[in-house]
This record gives sequence, structure tokens and C-alpha cells, in this order.
Amino acid sequence: MPTSTSGRPTPPRGSRHPAETHQPAEGEEDRLTTNHGTPVSDNQNSLRGGGRGPSLLEDFILREKIQHFDHERIPERIVHARGSAAHGFFELTESLSRYTTARVLTEVGARTEVFARFSTVAGSKGSRDTPRDVRGFAVKLYTREGNWDLVGNNIPVFFIQDAIKFPDLVHALKPEADRGYPQAASAHDTFWDFIGLMPESMHMIMWAMSDRTLPRSLRMMEGFGVHTFRLLNADGASTFVKFHWRPKLGLQSTLWDEAVKIGGADPDYHRRDLFESIEAGAFPEWELGVQLLSQAQADALPFDILDATKLIPEERFPLRIIGRMVLDRNPENFFAETEQAAFMPTNLPPGIDVSDDPLLQGRLFSYQDTQLSRLGSVNHHQLPINQPKGCPFHNMQRDGHMQTMTPSGRANYEPNSLDQAGEPRGPREDPKGGFRSFAQPLEGEKVRLRAETFADHYTQARLFFRSQTPIEQAHMTSAMVFELSKVTLEHVRLRVMANLQNVDEELSRRVAGGLAMALPEPSEPASAPFEMPESPALRTVGKYPDSLEGRAVAILVTDGADGAVLHALREAIRAEWAMVKVIALRIGGVTLNDGTQLPADGQLAGSPSVLFDAVSLLVSESGCAELLREPAAIDFVSDAFVHLKAIGFTATAQPLLDRCGVQPDPGVVDLKDGAAGFLNPARTRQWGRVV
Repeated sequence: MPTSTSGRPTPPRGSRHPAETHQPAEGEEDRLTTNHGTPVSDNQNSLRGGGRGPSLLEDFILREKIQHFDHERIPERIVHARGSAAHGFFELTESLSRYTTARVLTEVGARTEVFARFSTVAGSKGSRDTPRDVRGFAVKLYTREGNWDLVGNNIPVFFIQDAIKFPDLVHALKPEADRGYPQAASAHDTFWDFIGLMPESMHMIMWAMSDRTLPRSLRMMEGFGVHTFRLLNADGASTFVKFHWRPKLGLQSTLWDEAVKIGGADPDYHRRDLFESIEAGAFPEWELGVQLLSQAQADALPFDILDATKLIPEERFPLRIIGRMVLDRNPENFFAETEQAAFMPTNLPPGIDVSDDPLLQGRLFSYQDTQLSRLGSVNHHQLPINQPKGCPFHNMQRDGHMQTMTPSGRANYEPNSLDQAGEPRGPREDPKGGFRSFAQPLEGEKVRLRAETFADHYTQARLFFRSQTPIEQAHMTSAMVFELSKVTLEHVRLRVMANLQNVDEELSRRVAGGLAMALPEPSEPASAPFEMPESPALRTVGKYPDSLEGRAVAILVTDGADGAVLHALREAIRAEWAMVKVIALRIGGVTLNDGTQLPADGQLAGSPSVLFDAVSLLVSESGCAELLREPAAIDFVSDAFVHLKAIGFTATAQPLLDRCGVQPDPGVVDLKDGAAGFLNPARTRQWGRVV
């Protein structure tokens, strides 16, 4: 053992103990064990009843690992710590009574109260809103048959196939253990080391490097249940189901440079956007869609629907829209509601059941365990935000830390017969209307085994990349180059590029070129990838709605600006249900050419164009001259053009456009003919600038 300068033995790297109590035998030095020293034979797969069977409660290795992970942070969430939320309702528009007994999915027209929370995954509670990151999308529906928590993400697949790897994934993603950084970022050695060693992550990486992880707004992103669930009808028949939330405002994202600058200008950008939209009465809305499959249809697919790294293409099984969610009320107290909300995938009403997805099986244990640590009590369900609202709750559970109710009576067990007539007292089980699990036949040995149907790690990664438009493919390539350029270990970069070759050769060549590295030989896939038909439904570019609704437009004004043009433009923007803000050099505002005093909604230095979807320049000749001397004004216009935004202007702003290198195109609009010509390009990005 090496010694320190003091002459004392130096403990091995990574050890807290100054001396060893046992000298390991040959081959034991690097042997993985439980916290109690039991050697681990398989750290990749949880214990299941057969290769595709359910996870088993007796798996103490899984439980120890997950439970330790669940209790690593107090009281902040380990993942999804940075969140924003709102109240609202869900309204069913089409009954699924053929498939399920769940009343929330069978009673058309009924409104169910909801609480929805959106979050980043990697960052701490105090991190910014706009990093490149997956977003959580969790909805608590207070149904008449108990709470239903649909806990998912804005991406339909996940990094790993088995919950036993979740602690490893998050440890690799979080700030590195020895230095505590980077915060809310995946561009570092440990994350990409893990990804390179886990080929099953390649499909998720395609999504993570796409524009999906840079949402323009929480109101403009999709949500997915991720896992395959079951619906059970009155006869006990099962139908597989995937849940999708589709935003009314369409799917919209920012550019990478834009997201970085927004993070500096307004770290609370998404939280502010959600709050202000609801306050203004522009209530966010999503449609709920489902994909329904029989067992035979699932078996006929060329992939396993129990594999959380796979999606079901909408072209093969189109979405069936069955309802809508509207968020119409902000929390009254952020801590009491948004922070104390406890979501658990075990919260299911009768008629909805889980599948044997091994990632979902681990979550069924993990979420309840996490709440015990984070909220400190088995009675966290008594917090108002977590209580069932559509129905009462009755059971014989008593006492416990922070019991806030006052249960009465002598009996705290079931059954009991303590009334005068000897009749049973208190709630009883409901064999007819209670929760039932699907009567699935089980067979096979207890094994730690990954099913062969989970072995294809590249086909759907290839499907996603090749389904994107050239613009989106370019963004993904740039994202990978940026991320891998932050990786200091060459062998990690090489391993990732070797995996990328199995996804798409051109992608891997472009990434290698961006890094100025020689392309390594492809890695050997466990199962050879095959071609699937492209899925245009996976794209984002070109799918913006033809509307300004939900967007924000800035009007940069100076003293002497044309008041008539400003008022007409502002009214035209508001008529499309967009937010419009007047930006001036000083917060006190400006004096228009008709002598009107116009207060500003924002000061130029603190209101950069990255915070808006389109901009207009209404300046006088002298005002333009003043702006030409202001760096913030140069950045305002230059960034708007580089970020592909529509720019409206009056003729007196031409010197400012010239100074910023703005070239004429359909998105640069002279306002001399009114607002109409500006509104159309303001509805979308000007992708022609990068073609």
C-alpha cells in the first residue's frame, strides 16, 4: 500500500477506510458486491419470472440498489428536481368502454381534475429551465376511482431497458462525483462513457440530441407514458396501450444558441411562460391519444413492446384521440403544491394495469420508496395536493410520522366485528369494483436474463435519425459534435462513434469530421439492425400550426416611432392570441410621433430577442442612429436573424438592418403595407436561411 508524506498508509482510491480488514484473494479485488459483501453475478438484469416475465420482489440486489439511490438526496428530487406545474381538467371525448372499466376513460363528457408537473431531468432545483435535457411530463388525474398518475417524459423511449441500470444512468448523467460539475448537462466524460458502454441507449441518444430536448415552451411539447400499459375490460380481457399527449399549440423548439442565451437572459423562461400564459387566460391544452394493440398485433411487430427503448410508429398504429387536458389555474403556493406533489406509477384506477416492462416494474417499487425519503412520511398521501379528490379513501392504516388525520375507533385491523351486533365494521374489499391485475399466465425459471427480443439496439435509432428532415439531422449532428467535444477521454469518443456507425454511416462520418478524428471500426451489434419505413410523425420541422397563438412578439420602439403603425401591429398580433411586448432602450418608454407617451414592457438590455418568436423594429431616424451605438440593439437584431425569426421593420430601420448583416428574404418584411405581410412569416422559423 502506498504511503503519504506523513508515513501513514494511503487508503486505496475510492475507499473511506484507512486500513483493510481483509486481504482480497486473487480475482476478488474488482468483484462487485452488495453493500453487505454478497458478490453480484449480474448487474445488468433484474430477477424475473422468465426472460419476459415480471420482476420479482425477492430480488434484494435490485431493491438495495434502487432503495439506496432513492434516498441519496433529501429533500430535493434526485431527478426531475427543477419543475413547474398547474391545475386543470381532463375531459373525455371518446369512450374506451370496449377496452377498459376505468370510468375516467369511459364516461364521455365527464371532467376530471388534474395537476400536471413539467420538469428537467438532470439539473438541480436551482438550475436553469433551458438546458438540452429530457423533460418530465407527469399528470395526476383525481379520478372517481382514485388517483391515476401518468408519469412520463416528452420523449416516448428511454435510455435503458431494465430498472436495475437506472441508478447507474443517473449517476453517470449527474455532475461528476469528484468535482460536482457540470450542472444540468450531459456533455461530459461519465455520461458518454456510460452511453458508449450501453448500446441500448442509442435510440434515446438520437432523441436527446434532437430539437425535442430544447422545447420552446412547456406548452409546446409532447408527453408520453413511455411504457406499454394494459387496459382491462369487464370480462378481464387485456389490450396493450401507449399514452400520448399532443399540444394544441403544436410541437416547437428553440435553436441551441438560442437556448444557451435564453438561459442567461431568463433562467426561469419556461416557468414564467407557463405561469403568465395561464394568468392571461391563454390556457395550455393537450389532446390525449392512445395506441391500442392486441396480444397478436404486439407479437407480430419486429420488436418487443415491453422494451422501453422502442416506440410504435404512428404510421403503423395511428393515434386515437380520446380526450383533452386544459390547464387553467396556477398553484397558489409553489412549495405546498408543485414541490410536495408525489407522483407514482402505482397510482392506477381499476381497468388500467401495468405490463411486464422491466423498467416499469422497477419504477413500481422506486417511486413509493422515493416519496418516503423526500417527503419524510408514509402519510405523504394526506398532503392536500396528493389526496384523492374524486373519491374518499378508507383503510385501516393508522399512525406513522406526520399523521394529520384523527382516525377513530378501537379496531385498526380488517376484518373486525366490534360493533354491538357483531357485524364487521369499517371498509371492506370490493371483489367486483376493486383493482384487478391481468390474469397473465407465468412460466419459466427465475433468471437474470435479457430477453432476445430486447437485443436490437440500433434499428429504431436509425429509424428516428433517417425520419428527420435535413435541418433536424444537421442539428443532431452538431449536438453530438458539441457534446463529444466536451469529452476529454479519447477512447470514450471512439466507442460512441463506433456505435453511431451502426445507426447511420453518414451521421458517424459527419460527427468524426466535426471532431477531426478518424472513424473507428463499427461496434459489433448484438442483433443486426434492419430497415424500417421512415416515420414523418417523428419530425418537428414543418409541423408548426398556421397560427401565432401562444407565441411572443417583440416590438422595438424609439422616440418618434410611428404610433399608427405600432397600434395597428399590436392589435393584429393580439387578434391571433399572441403575446406582444414593447421593448425600448429605457423602461420608462418612449414618446411616439403623435406625442403619445408609451410605457415599455421591457428594457432592451434585459429583453433580448431570444425571448421572442418574432420581432419588429419601429424606429425613427434619430432613434435608429441611437440604436446603432447600442451593443444590445445590434445583438437584438443580429440574433433574431441568425435564429431564423421573422423581422418586421419600417424604412427608417434600414441602417440598423444593414449594420447587423440582415439579408432580404421572405421573413424580413417592410411594414409599409401594414401588419398582414409580417404575420405570416412570424408563424414559423425561416428555415430557408440555412438551406
